[in-house]
Amino acid sequence: MTFARPAHQGSTDPQDATVGAVLSEYGAATRQAVRHYLASDRQAPFLDDLIADYPGRGGKMMRPSICLANARVFGGRMEDAVQSAAAVELLHNGLLIHDDIQDDSELRRGRPTLHMLHGVPLAINAGDAMMLTALRPLIDNLRHLGPDLAMRILEVTQAMARETAEGQALELGWRDTNRVDLTEADYFTMVLKKTAWMGMIWPAQVGLLIGSRGAAAPESVVRFGFFLGAAFQIEDDLRNLAPDDRYGKELNGDLFEAKRTLMLLHARRVCSDPDRVRLDAFLTLRRQERTEEDVLWLAELMACQGSIDYARTVAGAMAGAAQHEFEIAYGALPPSRDKSFLAGLIPWVFERA
Repeated sequence: MTFARPAHQGSTDPQDATVGAVLSEYGAATRQAVRHYLASDRQAPFLDDLIADYPGRGGKMMRPSICLANARVFGGRMEDAVQSAAAVELLHNGLLIHDDIQDDSELRRGRPTLHMLHGVPLAINAGDAMMLTALRPLIDNLRHLGPDLAMRILEVTQAMARETAEGQALELGWRDTNRVDLTEADYFTMVLKKTAWMGMIWPAQVGLLIGSRGAAAPESVVRFGFFLGAAFQIEDDLRNLAPDDRYGKELNGDLFEAKRTLMLLHARRVCSDPDRVRLDAFLTLRRQERTEEDVLWLAELMACQGSIDYARTVAGAMAGAAQHEFEIAYGALPPSRDKSFLAGLIPWVFERA
């Protein structure tokens, strides 16, 4: 099954309106819970303002909304899952702080990254504090959901943490050891672990467990989450190459960081020998040694070799696979706003502002 990648323009599809409305409603509920968990009885200089920074910048709230929608679509109440949704958002923002440091990124959500504003040591400390704070709502589940269900949520959380760390290690290790022999299978293994598990699979599993009171199998949403995450990541990689103020990140940052994106792997595979020699020489450089001229050359190489169009085609195929897996995971459930939202995320990954 394939999925035609939508054009980047407004849509009157009712499903698109549902996605926007759910993200707004569930995002507001999650932000309120996040503020509760970030509140403190005493002020902590050089910490409180930093951990409140990224959550205060907004964000699409996709991950906590996936958690809440799964809770409801499997028969639960939003109030039973909103604490876990807050844990999802807190952990996500803590990881973003660390990711920005590891990638030496300059922008996050349209503003300077935390380490650019406050230095690396304070930013690392803030990221640590936020990720540890994410444990508080999961511990509170012991009281609200009971020890058995709370423990199952902690188990899928621990599994996600390991998968995510493995995925981040792959991406950083490939760059630091200058791996140039990677395949698309390698890329999708990294995407499954780094992007899909934390962003799509884990929130869905947590919501599923809460909504079904542990009756539904967390494994049932893994394949849907993977293919949705793959389409999301490829689209994110493509957006990094396109000037758009809504993107909120450094233009061509992935190229400056020599990230092994699907486009880079494709371009290296199909380009001429002289271009491959120049590309490999570019990859050996440290980030600060890569010039804007070299980065623009690489972006042009990707375009000329059809790597951009190729990635768009693959992203569409991943979205088609996600649609197929959605029917397997959710098709038997009764129609609902939350079910429409989860289905609507598939085209939304291409349309998101």
